[in-house]
Amino acid sequence: MKIDDKEIKIESYDIFTYRRIRRAIGYLGISLPILLVGLSLISLFKTAVQPSISDYYYTNLREIFTGTLCAVGLFLICYKGYGNSSIWKNDNLLTNIAGIMALGVALFPTNPDDFKAKIYTLIPYSEKWLGWLHYGFAALLFLIFALLAINVFTIGQEHETRTPKSILNENNIYRVCGYSIIVFVIMVPIAETFNLFNYSTLVFEALSLFAFGIAWLIKGRALGDKGVIGQKIYQENNPVNTEKVFEE
Repeated sequence: MKIDDKEIKIESYDIFTYRRIRRAIGYLGISLPILLVGLSLISLFKTAVQPSISDYYYTNLREIFTGTLCAVGLFLICYKGYGNSSIWKNDNLLTNIAGIMALGVALFPTNPDDFKAKIYTLIPYSEKWLGWLHYGFAALLFLIFALLAINVFTIGQEHETRTPKSILNENNIYRVCGYSIIVFVIMVPIAETFNLFNYSTLVFEALSLFAFGIAWLIKGRALGDKGVIGQKIYQENNPVNTEKVFEE
């Protein structure tokens, strides 16, 4: 089928828009733990380093915590991914659910040490089960992050036949990020149960967000796709490969 130049330009514009959204999601994910911990080390904010990222809800940095999560959630909901007959590979469905989960994590905080000082954004009651909603939203959110990296982001090169493929091929990076998210999330309760080290929850949550952010940045081609990077990561040399435009 013949495709005219106008259609290619429109499709290429859409691809660049998708990439900008992907990069925005990636940068937000990586910046959240860096901002929270970094600002905690500045006496001006009068906030100590917290045991977990979720605990920042009860500090002076609450707006950064909730604002970043809400931004990620809205970007994920607005992001129009591709449909797939399998729900485990349905980009649009998974990103919409992840967006709702991110908003849930932001709006339903974790249970605090002092329930008398508990503040809820939506439901003003000090009930432990409301805090468990936060944990459920967070667990499902990270699970979907892993599914997106492992099952969805790898579709573009699933049937790629060109060889040789570099160890830095994008699909390898996505899988490493996806499986890393799963490992880090599993390590959170293990580290807490066995008291492995201080701030273990904060560290593993941050690592999970870093893995999530890296996957989205690679998908958004934050490093570019020319020259060596294009060859090793994406197996292409041009900034826009019209053969791949319709696969992404």
